[in-house]
Amino acid sequence: MMFEIKRIDQVDQECVRVIRDSFMTVAMTFSLTKENAPTNAAFIELDALTALQQKGAQMYGGYCDGRPIGFVAVRKARDDLYYMEKLAVLPAFRHKGYGRQLIDAAVRAVKEAGGRRISIGIINENTVLKEWYKSNGFTETEIKEFPHLPFSVCYMERIV
Repeated sequence: MMFEIKRIDQVDQECVRVIRDSFMTVAMTFSLTKENAPTNAAFIELDALTALQQKGAQMYGGYCDGRPIGFVAVRKARDDLYYMEKLAVLPAFRHKGYGRQLIDAAVRAVKEAGGRRISIGIINENTVLKEWYKSNGFTETEIKEFPHLPFSVCYMERIV
């Protein structure tokens, strides 16, 4: 299979589908619903993704043989800090290194923009994902509770 990453100039329903289908496995594992976690990417709509792009996020798609199977967004937070958001790989394509390649694309984008750090927020209780991010150079920086969320959020950072 040929895998490539391309910049997405205009998000569409295909991007939404990849993100939703990818995040749905986590939503099911942690019993997330539109009611108890409305901002979770498993429930993202095109208008929210478009708004993220309009805020300056650069978006990239991962494609296997021309078919969209992955996604990642990067946007400037402040100074030399960037957020990496919506990192997604469809379940059937996981454990093949595509997520790591999407992280590498995000790191390149941040470096090219003059950034030095990438920050992410994940479900703290998702220990498998947390360990995967650690294996990709991220370190835990903070764990925060939000009264409107049914989980705690683990913030992680990576120096680029």
